[in-house]
Amino acid sequence: MNYKNLILNKIVDKSAVVGIIGLGYVGLPLGLEFAEKNFKVIGFDIDERKIPILNSGNTYIKHIPADRISKSVKSKWFEATSDFTRIPECDALIICVPTPLDEHREPDLTFIENSGKLVAKYLRKGQLVSLESSTYPGTTDEVLLPLLENRVGQNLSENEKLIVGEEFFCAFSPEREDPNNPNFNTATIPKVVGGVTPNCLEVACKLYDQVIVKTVPVSSTQAAEATKLLENIYRSINIALVNELKMVFDKMRIDVWEVINAAKTKPFGYQAFYPGPGLGGHCIPIDPFYLTWKAREFDTNTKFIELAGEINTFQPYYVVSRAMEFMNEFHKTLNGSKVLILGASYKKNIDDMRESPTLKLIEILQDKGAAVDYSDPYVPKLPRTRKYNYEMTSIELNEESIKKYDMLLLSTDHDNFDYQLIAKNANIIVDTRNAFGSRGIKSSNIFKA
Repeated sequence: MNYKNLILNKIVDKSAVVGIIGLGYVGLPLGLEFAEKNFKVIGFDIDERKIPILNSGNTYIKHIPADRISKSVKSKWFEATSDFTRIPECDALIICVPTPLDEHREPDLTFIENSGKLVAKYLRKGQLVSLESSTYPGTTDEVLLPLLENRVGQNLSENEKLIVGEEFFCAFSPEREDPNNPNFNTATIPKVVGGVTPNCLEVACKLYDQVIVKTVPVSSTQAAEATKLLENIYRSINIALVNELKMVFDKMRIDVWEVINAAKTKPFGYQAFYPGPGLGGHCIPIDPFYLTWKAREFDTNTKFIELAGEINTFQPYYVVSRAMEFMNEFHKTLNGSKVLILGASYKKNIDDMRESPTLKLIEILQDKGAAVDYSDPYVPKLPRTRKYNYEMTSIELNEESIKKYDMLLLSTDHDNFDYQLIAKNANIIVDTRNAFGSRGIKSSNIFKA
């Protein structure tokens, strides 16, 4: 049987069933895109709490509206399940699971490996498996593919193994999600695709062509994996550059944001990046170290990447150090002071807490003896993470609550903060995002860091 033509025909006539493994910030919006194009979508997740929320048409990600999920559920194009025995129902399986770093800043592929084993256990002929999780070059071919080829978990004989590119298809296509970006969404961001074989590439591109504005085929899964790393290393290094310049310019009493805004008037040869209290999100703080780790295998040092990582990792410490200096000007010490952090998510106007620098800021401030609270309209309670478990809930901002803190430290510049109210009532404000300055709010008690 020609399995390539079989799955291609199913994709074209939209009879293909698409399985999404991992219903988080990447998997859920991707699954909804397929459902909205009238593909039957089965969303898989090991978190049992998510399943009834989704199947009742509700959401747990603020920038993905409930009515969008509800429409897909009611039309029966989308359903969620934790029952992985349903994998054989799917013609295409897209793996969208986390790839964190371990305590030694080395890749933790546990989620990819566990997902690969689950798929391999139920893999059948004619299926496409596409990995979207950010990772180092070689992961698809060296980690995922052997699990699938050997159909791990099925206890089959040697001659029952499947042939990639003929009996099943395997690809890598890095996610490019930017939560709540007003200009781009899942469907309008071009999709890089690399296949294990030419047949794999053809099938994967055909699938993504159904929902993505443009597919960008590359020569291999390794090239696709490296593309994702390049994108985020580029950002990491440039953010590190402006973070370093911020620290230098602070000494020179030069406003780095003024300099950046002036520089970006040049219509060529310059792209604006902005400093902050540290890196957040799943990609930029983590992806560069995947390449650093892999490069050691080839006796190669990645000095730019490692230096950028050092500078960006230092930023929360620098912010707290500057905050202590500002408090000294008011004859106050951080030890024993009450501090309110404004913003908990890693970027503005979303509820995504992955690798948020706010979590590190809380740790440092508490270590310095401060009593710390936070306020974030998108994060009513700080979630448990791999490293932190703060039992904290968001403080409502009003005249009375603002005044009781010795210092407010702005970590995330949400648009719906009442900046005038905050500036009018705060004792000391440390602004790590130029949120007040960009709104024309100036005061002798507002400091940039």
